[in-house]
Amino acid sequence: MALEPTEPLTPAGRLFIQPATEQIINCALGIDRPVDTETVTSILSNSLLTKHPRFTSLLITDKHGRERWKKVNLDITRHVILVPDPVIDDNVNHELAVNDYLANLTVSCPLNTDKPLWEIHILSAHNCVVMRFHHALGDGVSLLSLMLTMCRKVSDGEKMPTIDPTSFRVSQRREGFGFRVWKVLKMVWLTLVYMLEFCMRCMWLSDKETVVRGGAGVELWPRKLATAKFRLDDMKSVKSAVVNSTINDVLFGVISSGLSRYLENHSTKPPKEGLQITGAAMVNLRKSSGLQEITELMKKNSGSRWGNKFGMMLLPVYFHGSGSDPLQYLKRAKIMIDNKKLSLEAFLSYKIGYFVMRCLGAKFACLLNYRIICNTSFTISNLVGPKEEFMIAGVPVTYIRATGSSLAHAITMHLVSYAGKADMQILVAKDIIPHPEILAKYFEEALLEMKEAALAAKLPAKFPQKLG
Repeated sequence: MALEPTEPLTPAGRLFIQPATEQIINCALGIDRPVDTETVTSILSNSLLTKHPRFTSLLITDKHGRERWKKVNLDITRHVILVPDPVIDDNVNHELAVNDYLANLTVSCPLNTDKPLWEIHILSAHNCVVMRFHHALGDGVSLLSLMLTMCRKVSDGEKMPTIDPTSFRVSQRREGFGFRVWKVLKMVWLTLVYMLEFCMRCMWLSDKETVVRGGAGVELWPRKLATAKFRLDDMKSVKSAVVNSTINDVLFGVISSGLSRYLENHSTKPPKEGLQITGAAMVNLRKSSGLQEITELMKKNSGSRWGNKFGMMLLPVYFHGSGSDPLQYLKRAKIMIDNKKLSLEAFLSYKIGYFVMRCLGAKFACLLNYRIICNTSFTISNLVGPKEEFMIAGVPVTYIRATGSSLAHAITMHLVSYAGKADMQILVAKDIIPHPEILAKYFEEALLEMKEAALAAKLPAKFPQKLG
């Protein structure tokens, strides 16, 4: 029975329900002991999730063919799914089992549209809960904010976990008029160059064929999933080796190094030095990138309202053979990302997508996005999670990992930080990259090599020996 009038989907929401670009977020929470359906149902019943209009509405199509949200009475028991316990011995690899389960979800398990578009899967045998949200419900920041309203710090059971907002450095030096003019001109020039490439990627410009390249139809291929594990302290050590660099710079330097190593070791013939591999990165465009107040996100007039608000940037990686200085990957990544941030590429990609959706419809917007994915090589996203360990209903959470539905890319990478750690889920088309754990190992080794190089760069020079 309908309780309220229907409400139209946002333009981004309409994009995410198109078959070629449909996205479901699969978030795995590790817990330190098994939970049952009664516990999970009780937690949900007392949470803001069951009061949020998006999570209590059906996706319907009206007589004009427009998708809308229709509020209904919520039956929580239909959303909590207990996965049957497999036969487990003492040698079982729980991480591998959970990753296999998630990999199967990404390509073959859509959400039923006869109920609100979310589910909770309980994997008791592996001490894991998988939260599935359709991307039309909201972006990563919105969904994480909602999830954390159910959580409390392990160190203080009365307080919610916190997230440090991304810091934006403000130059301490005084910028003269000439410098400001030069900066504006550079911003305009970079924006024109990057948006020209963006448009070309929508039409014909594509990466060359490599052993990590996907393409049209690859989103339907079977998947495998591996986890690369990093320590935030290691990333901060590397960050300190290059002035004004960020964790994102380090992350992309690691990806550049790891992909170069994979291409060198697994290509049938050595790639040319400087070969470009392009990634598509989702960029959060909210005013505050820290933990949002859920009540503020739900306000219609909020400056950082609920929903999907992100743009896209195209981030190139260039192949460099073995023997390269590990810190050079970071330095190159910093220069490239600094230029991307100075430009308006992410903002304009969001505005252009919004305009196309409004004026030309969801199918045309879907086609453009699909073309960009087919003409590039990988997807990367990074979400800042809680900095302290937290618990849900007294049960401590040991890790947070996220991945999405399969795309036409052969590699999709999603990194989430939590309590001093950062886990990156590497989702691959297994017929193209049969052993993603090798790629995960290359990424982990790349960070450690950068850390060693950063520490070596900080060592004081030896005093010259005294002459006899």
